[in-house]
Amino acid sequence: MVTLTQPSLLATNIVDESEKSLVHAYAQLSPDEVLNSIELFGYECDGRLLALNSYENRVYRVGLNDGSSIVAKFYRPARWTNEAILEEHKFTQDLAELEIPVIAPIELKGETLLQTEHFRIALFENRGGRAPDLEDFNQLEQMGRFMGRIHQVGKAQSFQHRPSLTIQTFGYEARDFILDNNFIPPELIDAYRSLTEQLLLEAAQCYDRAGDISMIRCHGDCHPSNILWTDSGPHIVDFDDARMAPAVQDLWMFLAGDRPDRTAGIDAVLAGYTEFCDFDARELHIIEALRTLRLIHYYGWLAKRWSDPAFKQAFPWFNTQRCWEDHILSLREQAALLHEEPLSWFG
Repeated sequence: MVTLTQPSLLATNIVDESEKSLVHAYAQLSPDEVLNSIELFGYECDGRLLALNSYENRVYRVGLNDGSSIVAKFYRPARWTNEAILEEHKFTQDLAELEIPVIAPIELKGETLLQTEHFRIALFENRGGRAPDLEDFNQLEQMGRFMGRIHQVGKAQSFQHRPSLTIQTFGYEARDFILDNNFIPPELIDAYRSLTEQLLLEAAQCYDRAGDISMIRCHGDCHPSNILWTDSGPHIVDFDDARMAPAVQDLWMFLAGDRPDRTAGIDAVLAGYTEFCDFDARELHIIEALRTLRLIHYYGWLAKRWSDPAFKQAFPWFNTQRCWEDHILSLREQAALLHEEPLSWFG
């Protein structure tokens, strides 16, 4: 029987079912199962189905008989607890209630986290848009205003069930998983181990130079593909990686080009941001540390998901000799950036 989940009954993880069977069902998720699942919640599908660019979860644009469409997210089993998903939903709902242009999940009978026998699902309005132009300082300033409004809400309280972005969680844990599970070719192990150890120690030094910076509720993965730009301005999607993090985590990925371009870019972003939220300039010291953590974490994420057939199809270049050689080279290039002076802000 398919039901809407009740928040008071949600356990800390999926229970009463074998995790193995859930993972198998998720890996074998078919178009018919997607459409049948959506129709169980009262929607009439017209057969149109498009898989969207998401790998951590399965996300689809689903056509409806009235000519409209919705977006359905099928959550990966065991990645997030139900409480953590609901905490993300509540954050986006709070933002939407303040008319901050985010896409919050649709409520059905007061619930946003829906559940079938094998799947946890959230439904969203389908909205279009294009990626922002990172060379347009007017757009960067507008994005800054947008993020400032989000962070003003983010500061109001802390996540209780979602993780924090730290050197341990994004750096050491990802690095150790790669090494412990024999992903690195034998002849590259020593180079990878020593290089990542050096980078993580230097990232910690960047944090030391910044001092005691605050952690707030952040989007967590605010790269340009998660910004949909329209003629009326931007809206942000996919809060799936929302976590406690320094505010600058949601800002640095808007910066592109060489150092003068990035300096001008951060000035434009913060000009808009500080209209709504204070910014601690000490966080500029950790931009390259955060970039380093993202590089290490990305390969750790791919390694952790490598047993999923969808990842082997989507990332055929991963886990090859050339892949690890290139990764080590990019980490060596990043090492030099950790020693640069932080970007200047003329605010």
